Amino acid sequence: MSDHLEQQPHRATLGALRRLAPYVRPHRAALIGGGLAALASSLAGLAIPLVTRAIVDGPIARSELSVLPWLVLGVLAFGLLEAGLMFLRRRLVARPSTRIEATMREDLFAHLQRLPVAFHDRWPSGQLLSRATTDLNTIRWFVAFSGIFLVVNVLTMVAGVGVLLWLSPVLGLVIAVIAVPLIVLTLALERRFSVAARRSQDQAGDLATVVEESALGIRVLKSLGRGRRLTARFVADARGLRGTELLKIRLLAALWAVLVMLPESAIALILGLGAYGVATGTLTLGTLVGAVTVMTYLFWPIASIGWLLAEASNAAAATRRYWEVRDVVPAITDPATPVPAPDPVRGELVLHEVSFRYPGGTRDVLHGVDLALRPGETMALVGATGSGKTTLTALVGRLYDVTGGAVLIDGVDVRDLRLADLRTIVATAFEEPVLISASVRENVALGLPAASDEQVWEALRVASADGFVAALPWGLDTRIGEQGMSLSGGQRQRLALARAVIGRPPVLVLDDPLSALDVHTEAEVEAALRRVLGGVTALVVAHRPSTVQLADRVALLVDGRIAAVGTHSELLAADPEYRRLLSSPDEERADEREEVGA
Repeated sequence: MSDHLEQQPHRATLGALRRLAPYVRPHRAALIGGGLAALASSLAGLAIPLVTRAIVDGPIARSELSVLPWLVLGVLAFGLLEAGLMFLRRRLVARPSTRIEATMREDLFAHLQRLPVAFHDRWPSGQLLSRATTDLNTIRWFVAFSGIFLVVNVLTMVAGVGVLLWLSPVLGLVIAVIAVPLIVLTLALERRFSVAARRSQDQAGDLATVVEESALGIRVLKSLGRGRRLTARFVADARGLRGTELLKIRLLAALWAVLVMLPESAIALILGLGAYGVATGTLTLGTLVGAVTVMTYLFWPIASIGWLLAEASNAAAATRRYWEVRDVVPAITDPATPVPAPDPVRGELVLHEVSFRYPGGTRDVLHGVDLALRPGETMALVGATGSGKTTLTALVGRLYDVTGGAVLIDGVDVRDLRLADLRTIVATAFEEPVLISASVRENVALGLPAASDEQVWEALRVASADGFVAALPWGLDTRIGEQGMSLSGGQRQRLALARAVIGRPPVLVLDDPLSALDVHTEAEVEAALRRVLGGVTALVVAHRPSTVQLADRVALLVDGRIAAVGTHSELLAADPEYRRLLSSPDEERADEREEVGA
């Protein structure tokens, strides 16, 4: 990417900015109006030197004082017109530019929801966060200000050169002479700035990732005493970003130096040539004053070109980063011709010769898995760490798609169903409960957005969470903090379980739902789960004998293959691997573990 930018920076910049067209197009009338208002404002300002020339060559040179008040009022009128048009420009572009930013942010967030879990496995959250915030702020600023004035200031410079040529062709040629080195040096420095701008934005995303990870993992960092180590990593990343920002500042400083030096040199040349013309009688004093005033007025448009080009480079880099995410095609989508969901759903779940390999992986995690759950049956899935249990459960709700075979619900391949229909049929509770920084009600109702308070309380009762929720300061309205960290591990897991069961899904997938519960709470939740599991088809990843005993049958998963299926007692009697798993010291310790406050 960087090499390409170095070879063709301006084409790459224009190509990136062109991709904003779908968002800009609906607001083009207001933005063009704002640009025209800014241009008219600049032209009104350029008219003032012409009036100044008339004052010097008229009332001052010839003592024509009768017209002086009108000329002075003309200067005042042009000044007020310039200010009024600037105000109009801001009013015209404020709403559309913020609307463009909001729409792009909404589209990005919606796209992130459509992208599969595999995408989020690869992308650091800080990079996504910086694209949704900092990068879009940069784009908004370009649309509202720097993009408009990049065009307006160039046109103002052209108009200013035209005024100078009209006043005096010789003085106008001075601007033409300095234009060539001005353009060459500006483009050369902008090329380097484009690369630095992209590097800076990527480094800012990496830094945001470090901050987010340290905030979410603060308990682990403190408990292990690794704060200094992460601080060192943060400082290293921050210094890298600082170095890139300093490079940008040096490039901008060089650019500003060029853009200030050349116009100042032009003013000196105009003064020298103009004074000579006045002294020899080939130029009037008013023309000289007008020419110097024009150059003074053009100082800002000329000096700002480099900065505005830098802002365009920043916006182009931000746009490329935005579309890097938006251009990712969701690998898991609704089928072209979806099959209607079974009505009613019986809940028969069949995995037929299922194989799966993670994107970019070199080997299959699951190999020809055959498993059939009868409607209303609860099956426990048991296996050693790394055997593929969690992966298998993720295939039922299409968090990943099988790479071989098929997952069928009531005889229908899950890939033939609309995702919305499938995820109404299948609900999942994960081993690591993920909660949002919101109220208890909002967290549980994620599983059924239209749920009433009665339904929320019923789901909490099922998950044996109603007791601790009722004891919270504001009950269902209590906000539980980021990731629910104000709660214990067991409390978080019970809320996640309530969220999964609130919609009474026909198929329930539970990934070790009792791992964070103490012995007493586990017994309460098991009793509640027996009521829930009695009416649904459930696939439950289990590590504890107590969880396994909730199931009608047990499937033993070994190295990505189903090694045995039977009842708990049958496998315990006939399968040594099964006995080893359920009687290992780790499992015994897990049974005895008690979560303080759960």
